[in-house]
Amino acid sequence: MADIFDVIADGTRRDILQLLRERASDGERGTSVSHIVSELGVSQPTVSKHLKVLRDAELVTVREEGQHRFYSLETAPLDVVDDWLVPFFGDGVVAADAAATTLPEPAAAAADLVGRAAASAKHAWDSAIKRIPGR
Repeated sequence: MADIFDVIADGTRRDILQLLRERASDGERGTSVSHIVSELGVSQPTVSKHLKVLRDAELVTVREEGQHRFYSLETAPLDVVDDWLVPFFGDGVVAADAAATTLPEPAAAAADLVGRAAASAKHAWDSAIKRIPGR
């Protein structure tokens, strides 16, 4: 399996993942290749090539209905990226900030609380999506 960072380094693949995420949050149970082609304005062979890379990295799943294929986002492999990024944003310090400014303690505590709530909400969302019949 390709390194997850290599897989998401490509802009077209990130665009596909973003589109699948948006469609899933709108309640769609999958997105057809033709819809991806239409939305992104990329050729069908290019989309198919990128979907194969995303499938091999287990970032998407495919459901076949007759001759049509519907792709859905699978977020679990992105946990590796999330785990890698966390240290850069820990302890109330945004390491990517050139000034490396430390937040005042109340702001850091609030940011930590919001971050934990967001992570909890993401986990709840992912768990709920996995329980949907047909996924």
